[in-house]
Amino acid sequence: MGYCKEEEEEENQAKCLRVHGPIIVGAGPSGLAVSACLKDNGVPSLILERSDCIASSWQERTYDRLKLHLPKQFCELPLFGFPENFPKYPTKHQFISYLKSYATHFSIEPRFIQVVQCAVFDQRSRLWRVQTQDCEYISRWLIVATGENAEPAIPEIPGIERFQGPVVHTSVYKSGSDFKNQRVLVVGCGNSGMEISLDLCRHHATPHMVVRNTVHILPREMFGFSTFGIAMALLKWLPLRLVDKFLLMVTNFTLGNTDRLGLRRPKTGPLELKNATGKTPVLDVGALSHIKSDKIKVMKGVREITKNGAKFMDGQEREFDSIILATGYKSNVPCWLKSSDFFTEEGMPKTPFPNSWKGENGLYTVGFTRKGLLGTSSDAVKIARDIAADQWRRIKDCKNTCDSPYYPTKIAFTKS
Repeated sequence: MGYCKEEEEEENQAKCLRVHGPIIVGAGPSGLAVSACLKDNGVPSLILERSDCIASSWQERTYDRLKLHLPKQFCELPLFGFPENFPKYPTKHQFISYLKSYATHFSIEPRFIQVVQCAVFDQRSRLWRVQTQDCEYISRWLIVATGENAEPAIPEIPGIERFQGPVVHTSVYKSGSDFKNQRVLVVGCGNSGMEISLDLCRHHATPHMVVRNTVHILPREMFGFSTFGIAMALLKWLPLRLVDKFLLMVTNFTLGNTDRLGLRRPKTGPLELKNATGKTPVLDVGALSHIKSDKIKVMKGVREITKNGAKFMDGQEREFDSIILATGYKSNVPCWLKSSDFFTEEGMPKTPFPNSWKGENGLYTVGFTRKGLLGTSSDAVKIARDIAADQWRRIKDCKNTCDSPYYPTKIAFTKS
């Protein structure tokens, strides 16, 4: 373990621990990746996790039919690949098993049920003080690994409190079997909204999917290869806008004109839009054919929710049995990270990728690149190397004055 091993009674009395290496907040893929990279560079760390398991978002807040949208080679964490027998697009259960194997392989043991209430940089001691519900942790470094999707984003929809049926966010949706033969309003048309609408169809429900804004829909594969993989390969040789034009040309040929289905495309290309706003294009896994056959009904924006249904911007009014909010997630960093202006009010780094991984005073971030697990892996490697170099310099500077190689083996702090 990377934290000070004090006697149990002393720990309970002080309620304050000095961490030998960085404190990592979050035990999802980002936290695991940076912890493994640190260990590979000889740096211990401590992960604080609010839940009782690793990758709680994957284990507790994903629907049953979920698969990785990208081929497995683009979703591997550093230093440890997927099993060879995994399919091209692993299921959520396979991905969770991979993450558990990853943690076991690198002997990563987070401290669970540690809800970070406040993290603040102490200017006097030049250390980070991280307060949970029952302990304060102190370290030279703080790594924010809670990611872009820490909390469900719940929109304010007029009248939704009047609706008499169930209203659920996709974070609690598991299967369309719970909505069999129902008329379901799905608010949101991203990857989750599309896939849940498809899942509802397969369980004989009638989904009505709200498409408020423009959206890019791309085939998951082109010419038998991953669309994402083709895009990454082309970007090595061609400008981004030219790659966007190629993707849209092939998409229009294979999927047809989606504008006719009520799915208007943005004027900005899919990759350029992703880089500018973080809005991910939808990779179609079958929902579009159900839209074309009218099994998934496309609706314009909701004007208001009624007692038994909804009124829409185009004047239509429909009755529904249930409402599913496929409205995504948001960062929760502003709720607990204090004394830092590195993040925006929305909880994203102000500095864009590829320089969003490092702040000031030993603050680092991983999982905020809007580049998926590829971005996570890239940042984890950079953070580990940077901290390892910093630690080496500190050891060198202190070796003639410190009794121990780096930190004392036992440190007692009292709360200030």
